[in-house]
Amino acid sequence: MVMPDGPALREPTWASGILPLARAAPQTEGTLMALYEHMLIARQDISAQAVDALATHLKTIIETEGGKVEKQEYWGLRTLAYRIKKNRKGHYVLLNLNAPSKAIVELERQLKINEDVLRFLTVRVEAFEQSNSSRKREREAGRDDTRERRPREEGAPEGEGAAA
Repeated sequence: MVMPDGPALREPTWASGILPLARAAPQTEGTLMALYEHMLIARQDISAQAVDALATHLKTIIETEGGKVEKQEYWGLRTLAYRIKKNRKGHYVLLNLNAPSKAIVELERQLKINEDVLRFLTVRVEAFEQSNSSRKREREAGRDDTRERRPREEGAPEGEGAAA
């Protein structure tokens, strides 16, 4: 069987012995900015003011690297699902960032050094949510569920412990 020798079927040439790289996206003037959601859990034994100061410090790191903090939310002291570094609770902070990748690298480097930070997670997103925080939505949904109970049927027993 004879294979056609067109440009699409040829093997790449290796002039220097190094594999050819995939074509990179064209570089534009300045740095590329991406949208990130950054969640941070701080130790339980620091105050809420110290957590706010930590978030302000992170904001200055992002801004010095050319990024911007779009939104900062303090979710409060919440119980952890499991113990992390001997802590059962943690202060949760959510940051919406519009920053270049070098700013995120510096932010995460600083967080690894800081002893007050238990965990952090940075996720790249396509767009930020425009509504309230998920914590507020959970509370509002919980209130709506309690109001929308269906009425009891007339023949139903009064209590749960009543014998049928």
